[in-house]
Amino acid sequence: VQLVESGGGSVQAGGSLRLSCTASGHFYSAYSMGWFRQVPGQEREGVAAIDKDGTTDYADAIKGRFTISQDNSKKTLYLQMSDLKSEDTAMYYCALRFGTAIEPLDREDYNHWGQGTQVTVSS
Repeated sequence: VQLVESGGGSVQAGGSLRLSCTASGHFYSAYSMGWFRQVPGQEREGVAAIDKDGTTDYADAIKGRFTISQDNSKKTLYLQMSDLKSEDTAMYYCALRFGTAIEPLDREDYNHWGQGTQVTVSS
């Protein structure tokens, strides 16, 4: 399985971006996908996750501002980010695991990762 992210960039505080992650390869019937972010020198943290049935989980820091969604037919995951803040600046990674994640926002639950896309928010 390969994951390729796109959609990152630079935006002013209060702005919006939409990240995409396109997967290729064989998918099993059950899976979870998530968005994680990492700032240099800090641990990679979970932002949002979704399973095949559409059940979602969000980190408290982004609730009400970010929305995760998927297009199963295209094997594409999205992260709509609105009202962006400077503290959202990070490298954003797409992740996948087959089977339902026990802890959807725990990076240890995922074993397939994309290369990341940078999001920079200026105040």
